[in-house]
Amino acid sequence: MKRGGTFASMKIRNFRLFFTGQLISQVGNWLTLIAQTLLVLKLTNSGLALGLLAACQFGPVLLIGAWAGLVADRSDKRKLLLAVQTFAMAQSFALAALAFMDRPPLVALYAVAMCGGFATAFDNPARRAFVVEMVPESHVQNAVSLNSALMTGSRVVGPALAGLLIHTVGYGWCFVVDGLSYIAVLIGLSMMRTSELRERPISQRGKGQVRAGLRYVRTVPDLFIPLMMMAIIGTFTFNFNVVMPLLIKRTLHGDDRTFTLVYSVISVGSLIGALASARRVTVTVRHVVVSAMAFGGAMILLAVTPSLAFTFPIGVLVGASSIAFMTSSTALVQVRADPSMRGRVLALQAIVFLGSTPIGGPILGAICQVFSPRIGVLVGGVAACVAAIYGWHATHIDVPLSTQAVA
Repeated sequence: MKRGGTFASMKIRNFRLFFTGQLISQVGNWLTLIAQTLLVLKLTNSGLALGLLAACQFGPVLLIGAWAGLVADRSDKRKLLLAVQTFAMAQSFALAALAFMDRPPLVALYAVAMCGGFATAFDNPARRAFVVEMVPESHVQNAVSLNSALMTGSRVVGPALAGLLIHTVGYGWCFVVDGLSYIAVLIGLSMMRTSELRERPISQRGKGQVRAGLRYVRTVPDLFIPLMMMAIIGTFTFNFNVVMPLLIKRTLHGDDRTFTLVYSVISVGSLIGALASARRVTVTVRHVVVSAMAFGGAMILLAVTPSLAFTFPIGVLVGASSIAFMTSSTALVQVRADPSMRGRVLALQAIVFLGSTPIGGPILGAICQVFSPRIGVLVGGVAACVAAIYGWHATHIDVPLSTQAVA
């Protein structure tokens, strides 16, 4: 297989600005995600409460994600991102104000988390589609993988830093640091040379454009199969924020610091997987299938881990396989989608991934509460394996299937 340079896209100035700003901001985002989860767990000691938090964080993606993708297709994505990131900064400072209270009201935490969900609904398709506009076609797979490495690399630092801040200065400062981190994104977007961005067709207003996106995806197996797999895995497997703190703290008898350390180890595995994917210049549906099966197997191992000591090496496997699935499915969607439909297609992927969390989060939270966290993790592992089997079967019945997309 032909290989490209791991950091080829970093030679492009606009992508460097984007990458640097996002790297700082994503560390801040993980501070908020971890601090929100642990704060709600501290206030309620309930798995169902964590599931409801996940529903608030990602419910707006399910509700308006398709429309948000259409907005991305109709908009100057750089300007849209400037507006969305400014709103997200305000949401982080609002969380900080709540966290500095002696006992913040749970309803208010849920409400502000839902505001963050609306920001995510618009940010996700616009940001990911914008990656494609910053680099030439030959660098798309590399840029997507580096973007995934950025996201996962921030997960190495973010949870560990969250654990340190929570135990030294409290939850509120996690949200303050996150709010300040958005300044790097806003500066990076403002400094870009718009003349060096690749021009993309902007969809004109019209009736039935969301439905047109749905029909388009259904006719392209390279898009439909990964999205169906993502729906299954997003619902039951990727709910780490629900099952992981319960597994670490209740079943394996760890504490907040242990949870953030395990999360960082998983992120190290994700970073390794993302950097390995960055060298690949082709992606196929079969890559998605294999990585989904590996992800399912790693989650099953995590469900039966006998102690914390075994959790760390298994966590590396979970991280590497999960990001391999995410990177391959995302790259395939970004490369295979028609440019005029890309925002809507990526929004659909966000809906089935992030938007499925409000469904799977409460279900897994209830399973962990009624049975045990091990069962919740096991459900996720089995679901990923089921998705892989579906994908393998679909690639054999959907003929002819375009099996290669060249970045």
